Amino acid sequence: MASSGTAVQISESKLNEFMGKAVMDMGAAMHAVLILLGDRLGLYKAMADTTPVTSAELAIRTGTSERYVREWLNANAASGYVTYDSASGTYSLPPEQALALAVENSPAFLPGAFQIISSCFNDAGKIEEAFRTGKGVGWHEHHHDLFHGTERFFRPSYIANLTSSWIPALEGVEEKLRAGAKVADIGCGLGASTVLMAKTYPKSEFFGFDYHSGSIELAQQAAKREGVADRIHFEVASAKEFPGHGYDFVAFFDCLHDMGDPAGASSHVRSVLKPDGTWMIVEPFAEDATEANHNPVGRIFYSASTMLCVPASMSQEVGAALGAQAGESRIRDVVTSGGFSRFRRAAETPFNLVFEARP
Repeated sequence: MASSGTAVQISESKLNEFMGKAVMDMGAAMHAVLILLGDRLGLYKAMADTTPVTSAELAIRTGTSERYVREWLNANAASGYVTYDSASGTYSLPPEQALALAVENSPAFLPGAFQIISSCFNDAGKIEEAFRTGKGVGWHEHHHDLFHGTERFFRPSYIANLTSSWIPALEGVEEKLRAGAKVADIGCGLGASTVLMAKTYPKSEFFGFDYHSGSIELAQQAAKREGVADRIHFEVASAKEFPGHGYDFVAFFDCLHDMGDPAGASSHVRSVLKPDGTWMIVEPFAEDATEANHNPVGRIFYSASTMLCVPASMSQEVGAALGAQAGESRIRDVVTSGGFSRFRRAAETPFNLVFEARP
């Protein structure tokens, strides 16, 4: 093989190693579709009791076709998602997999992530065109799986961490929320974070803002469904123009890096926050050094950033395109440029960094 007039030697062992990785990726990509189907058809939930079932029994439970179910089960067995007992011809969903695939609010729940991935495949043509033109693709322009998948993917993490560890890690914030505070949740999406805070801190008043009207409509429905509509006001507004002032607490959940003008958003937060108020910024986990993010988690975030975060930012004014792996140093620069004098990492998980900013 030759390149630029120079012979390149191919290592057969390295080629085989790479091909092995590619085969694993092909299997993962094909199986991702089956995870979506298992979620939508209730197949995993029907196996959540971990009791062994035949394909015929599962088909009866879910009102589906046995032949399709049998093939789906064998694909899941080959992927290690279910186990197969050849002696009895039955399949079972281990309790660990059940927690991740069938229990909606468990901290390990995964189907929402695969819904996000589904939206990326649906919108690949739009992103291809963005590569060619350098233009952006707005959040609102994506397939509806993105909006629902994002809510389902992030909600379990909020349930596990938001009121139990993230907010308590902030200086004096939990005390204010329990006593009664004015709170703004920016980029609130379908309202999972806002609703959770409203249920936990009933004396506080919450305002949820998102520029996507479809998400705000669903957030309003969620607030009514959860019985907190009297304490949450959802409204369509951007991060640089959301109304109100005198907020005790402002929260940005996994959205600052998506914004076209994050520095402008920072300035606006500073202008509407009380002098003793707090801004919490939750961002994807990332190190400052690019190469330090070349790992399995970074692989997910860089891929999502290519399909979702960078295009969203580039569809807006300024188009800063921080990306999902911006890292603490760049987030600090954005926050302090808006007039905040204090900034620190308050908490972290394997997937998130939680920052506290104060005037």
